[in-house]
Amino acid sequence: MAVDLESRRSEQESKQTDNVYMGLSGTAFFYQGIMKRTFDIIGSFTMLILLAVPMIVIAVLIKVTSPGPVLFKQTRFGRDSKPFTLIKFRSMKINTPEKSNKEFSNSTMQLYITSVGRVLRRTSLDELPQLLNILRGEMSFIGPRPLAETDEFVITQWQKNGADQIKPGISGLAQVNGRNLIDDEQKAEYDAEYAEHCSFTMDLSILIKSVLVVIMQEGINKDSK
Repeated sequence: MAVDLESRRSEQESKQTDNVYMGLSGTAFFYQGIMKRTFDIIGSFTMLILLAVPMIVIAVLIKVTSPGPVLFKQTRFGRDSKPFTLIKFRSMKINTPEKSNKEFSNSTMQLYITSVGRVLRRTSLDELPQLLNILRGEMSFIGPRPLAETDEFVITQWQKNGADQIKPGISGLAQVNGRNLIDDEQKAEYDAEYAEHCSFTMDLSILIKSVLVVIMQEGINKDSK
C-alpha cells in the first residue's frame, strides 16, 4: 500500500512503550496506561468463559451451513500502525470481494452474506472472537476500529492526528456516530477526538451507546435507517 507503514513501524519500535503515554496528565495516564488494560483483561477473560458455549454453538452453525472456515482472519493496523491479525466469526461467503462494508449496498451484501452471517452481523455476534484480540493486548473494548489496507486514507490521517497512538477497539466513537454510514474524513476526525479525550466517562458513554446501536441495528450498511 502507498502508506509507508514499514518505516512508521520501525520508527515506533525504536521508542520505549511508555512513550505512548508521554504528555498525559496523571489521571489520564492512570486510566489509559493501567485501568483500561486491567478492565480489558478482566472483562475479556470473564466474557470468554461465560460465552464459551454460545461461541461453540455459533462455530458449529457456521460450519454446517456454509463451506469455508469458521473464523475470518484479516491483517489490521492498530496502535503505532503495527499490524496484527484480527479474528471474527465468518459471516460472508468465501468468494466475497475484499472491500470495506460501506462499499457494499444492501442488495449487493445479500449476494455474499451467509444465512447465519446475516444474524451474526445484525447482532454483532460476529465480533465475539475479538475478545481474544483484547486478551492478547492487540485491542481494547473501546477505541478506534482497527484499520485494513483498504482504509489507506484513514491510516494516513491517524498518523497525522495521533489516533494511531491509542489501542483500537471493538467499538468506538465513530461506530456510535454513524458506523458504516460516515465517510473516511469523518471517521478520522472521530478517531482523533477519541484519542485526544479518552477517559473512563467517555468509554462508558460509548459502551452504552454501542449497546443501543446494536439493539437498533443502525449503520450496518448504506441502506440502514
